[in-house]
Amino acid sequence: MKKLDNSRRMIILFLSFVSLAAQVTGFALLWFEYYKPLLKEKGVIFWIKGDITLIALYVVLLFLLSRMYGGMRIGYLKAWEVFLSQLFSTIIANVIAYAVLALMATKVINAKYLIYLTLVQIVWIGLWTALSQWVYSSLTHPRDLLMVHGDRPVEYILEKFASRPDRYNISRCMNISEGISAVCEELEKRYDGLIIWDIGSSERNDLLKYCYGKSIRVYIMPKISDVLVKGTEELHIFDAPIYLIREYALTVEQRAAKRAVDIICSLILIILTSPFMLLVAIAVKLYDRGPVLYKQVRCTIGGREFKILKFRSMKVDAEKDGVARLAEKNDSRITPVGRFIRSCRLDELPQLFNIFKGDMSFIGPRPERPEIIAQYEEEMPEFTYRCKVKAGLAGYAQVYGKYNTTPYDKLKLDLSYIENYSVWLDFKLMLLTLKILFKPESTEGVENNKK
Repeated sequence: MKKLDNSRRMIILFLSFVSLAAQVTGFALLWFEYYKPLLKEKGVIFWIKGDITLIALYVVLLFLLSRMYGGMRIGYLKAWEVFLSQLFSTIIANVIAYAVLALMATKVINAKYLIYLTLVQIVWIGLWTALSQWVYSSLTHPRDLLMVHGDRPVEYILEKFASRPDRYNISRCMNISEGISAVCEELEKRYDGLIIWDIGSSERNDLLKYCYGKSIRVYIMPKISDVLVKGTEELHIFDAPIYLIREYALTVEQRAAKRAVDIICSLILIILTSPFMLLVAIAVKLYDRGPVLYKQVRCTIGGREFKILKFRSMKVDAEKDGVARLAEKNDSRITPVGRFIRSCRLDELPQLFNIFKGDMSFIGPRPERPEIIAQYEEEMPEFTYRCKVKAGLAGYAQVYGKYNTTPYDKLKLDLSYIENYSVWLDFKLMLLTLKILFKPESTEGVENNKK
């Protein structure tokens, strides 16, 4: 299996190099054939070192964007996700490249040929994605896994792994009550790895040490405490390692930088999106003559309540019974106009004013209603940990989860953000948020049979 893993990595590395090399070659040809002569006419002279530097910058930019969006994660992501990731990376890289060329020319230049290049690159990305996935699937097979679990239900965990039959095959499930020795004996048979789900810390430690000693791959579904430990700061004060979990989430410097970004970016976006907000407002009003905006009490940092702003996507009397509940999949309360603006995320635009005011941030845990929080806290007292930072327009749970991801998993994702916060992480999540706008499952409601 170790040799197979190494072969997989080499295949992915080679295929990623082929994709990058082809796209960079296209940009280099366009540079030498069109844009370099154009800049020369404007008095901007490039020698060979300048050519190499410009092309190298394009290589680095495209590589970093592809890595960040997951465009090189062949086999790990589904084919359409790889394609979408590569597509976003290429478009953003070309937009930045055009901005650089325009700055060098000190004027707006003809973008026609760069648009042609982008179209050719999109076709190439589609062909490359199909070929890469075919090569990868032809040379690999799903891992046979053993799942060890406690008393909590395992059905939804099995559903998650079943959604990727090309990568995982859970051959057997064992309850930890059968004993550590029985699990270890079963692992010796034919499995490629172990999944650990909701077992006691003592049994988990024994299994982890056993698997580590035997070089057996382990997939752990983390608990809240695991997420908190993962975000610790390692100290070397004594001759023994120490992990520090701070009593506060963000430092003064981080809060100041975060607030500055929120003010500047929200103001710019309010100006840029104002025509779209006007059109949405007119459409909502014309449909049923009801109010344009929907105001609802939500909770932000420290549990402080505020009124979130959205374009109304449901019927006026959607909650006439006074019961707070999440939107369901195919919810009948959503109007046709509302369904469209929800799918395009246009209903979220008024929250730019919440961000500018300071109730919210661009990145952070999504704000919940006080009633919903109270319901969750009955089963998960740790749910209140999300209020250690300001609520956000998007966050870990939106980028890496779905609308119908379980509250417990959303909590772990939000805590991962809080415990690993950095300005760069905010910037990365802002860019990744653009990608999820085109993932339809991220806007679905919860299933009807779920709480």
